[in-house]
Amino acid sequence: MSENRNQAIQLIKDKLNNKSVLSYVEIAKLTNFHPKYILKLKRDIINNNINYVHGNKNKKPANTIPLDEEQKIVNLYKRSNASIRRFCKFYSRRSYSCIYNVLKRNGLIDNENK
Repeated sequence: MSENRNQAIQLIKDKLNNKSVLSYVEIAKLTNFHPKYILKLKRDIINNNINYVHGNKNKKPANTIPLDEEQKIVNLYKRSNASIRRFCKFYSRRSYSCIYNVLKRNGLIDNENK
């Protein structure tokens, strides 16, 4: 967790326990956060719902190409004699950059073939 976020949480807790006279706007300026985010942190602290780890950490992105489709692309490209650009026109479901990255990740092309 970032240093500023820890500082903001501590300052908000101090304010809630009447140990600080800083306003929430001042806390936002000190920690370089937007005042609305400070109020969200305050609400999370009051509800005892403070998360120290981002919710999307260690999750696979939603737009990631499925492994079976990646294998299909690799197998098709291995059997073809076409250039990468021509292969991308043939396999039009994905963009050139997506197919290029799949082929590169599987060791079928190097940087010179782009």
